[in-house]
Amino acid sequence: MLAEYRDEITELKQNNTHFARIFEKHNKLDQEIQDAEHGRIGKSDMVIETMKKEKLLLKDEMLKIILESKK
Repeated sequence: MLAEYRDEITELKQNNTHFARIFEKHNKLDQEIQDAEHGRIGKSDMVIETMKKEKLLLKDEMLKIILESKK
């Protein structure tokens, strides 16, 4: 996820609590989606799709913060 911004992500996780929070939430959602898709936890397809949309929104928000921090 956003591998080309690895250095910026590391710095933002340390210095921006909002970024750190949404980064963690994104990672938790990613793991939960993977667990659901592989049958390790029970989630309906609709719930999984909703989780994927939320994860994408978080990624977009992180990218916005990253790009703003580079100005």
